[in-house]
Amino acid sequence: MTGAEAVALYYDPFDHDIDDDPYPVWKRMREETPLYYNEKYNFHALSRYEDVARELPNWQTYRSGRGTTADILFNNIEVPPGILLFEDPPLHDLHRSLLSRVFTPRRMLAVEPLVRDFCVRELDPLVDAGGFDFIADLGAMMPMRTIGYLLGIPEKDQEAIRDRAGSFIEVAAGGEPGDISQKIFSDTIVMFAEYIEWRANHPSDDLMTDLLRAEIEDADGTRRPLSRTEVLAYTAMIAGAGNETTARLIGFMAQLLADHPDQRHELRADPSLIPGAIEETLRYEPPSPVQARYVARDAELYGRLIPEGSFMLLLNGSANRDHRQFADPDRFDIHREGGHLSFGKGVHFCLGSALARLEARVAFEEVLKRWPDWEVDYTGAQRAHTASVRGWARLPVVT
Repeated sequence: MTGAEAVALYYDPFDHDIDDDPYPVWKRMREETPLYYNEKYNFHALSRYEDVARELPNWQTYRSGRGTTADILFNNIEVPPGILLFEDPPLHDLHRSLLSRVFTPRRMLAVEPLVRDFCVRELDPLVDAGGFDFIADLGAMMPMRTIGYLLGIPEKDQEAIRDRAGSFIEVAAGGEPGDISQKIFSDTIVMFAEYIEWRANHPSDDLMTDLLRAEIEDADGTRRPLSRTEVLAYTAMIAGAGNETTARLIGFMAQLLADHPDQRHELRADPSLIPGAIEETLRYEPPSPVQARYVARDAELYGRLIPEGSFMLLLNGSANRDHRQFADPDRFDIHREGGHLSFGKGVHFCLGSALARLEARVAFEEVLKRWPDWEVDYTGAQRAHTASVRGWARLPVVT
């Protein structure tokens, strides 16, 4: 064994060099160690499609209630109630049912013209600028405006909330999971307290009002309104998840279409192909590629014990590149058919998936109307490093 193959296989979700391009490491894991173990952080990891697809719905063994990002889980951070991403059934099912009533088809129908208007407002001033930043000028703006509208947050305050929420999930260069504290929740949630109290006295047609009016049925059958803490947690979760992942999806798609001009020209000529390009982007570069879980009971995989109390990382980003499931998986192809695991599977399938797809579709419909061509200025591009999402923090392009 020589060259790269002689290097010991090591995977660490906090290593920036690996995170910048995890696919070579994940490929080795799929082939050499499909059940990987990291002694430093006491986690196992599954990387093959068959394994990840099977275990994502297995909430009885692999629990979300202690956190679904490695930094929160590994540090035993106490998770407050109401954050759907960090809950297990039956509580998760009660809360998801509530939010499903909030994300109604009626609201989604109303959102599309607003998303388009947001895109037009951001893009029109850039037409003759010679270039722009897909993140700063679009990816970080339009999802923020959309979520802000849905929640009822005044437009003048949306950017400050987005920036503060983003800063809480960043991992500093060389960061360790020990750099996180319980304040990640309290500091995030407190941002919305003033809006919640104001909205309680000034109801409107928005998600905050719906949450303030909502009742849920507890496991014992009694009905009650949501507590203020629960309303705050829901609001913070929707705002954070809706901003970060959609911004990264837009950035990845912009980069991939720049690197594949023939496919970009196909989308320009036939915008009906854009939804397929979104699905391929989600497969090829998922914004949320690692799902952390707490092992709630002993399990056995590949003839080895996964002991209760350890941690499991389900690498859906790796599964999406498994040649056992996808032909020529490292090729970006907007005509590819077949599913991916980028929105999860089972009880934790992403509740905002329809909104993310809508936002990305409208964004690239509007971009391609204005610019048939763009090139990424990689000298000015910068990656984001968080424990929950991958993607570009800056993606300047020349038009």
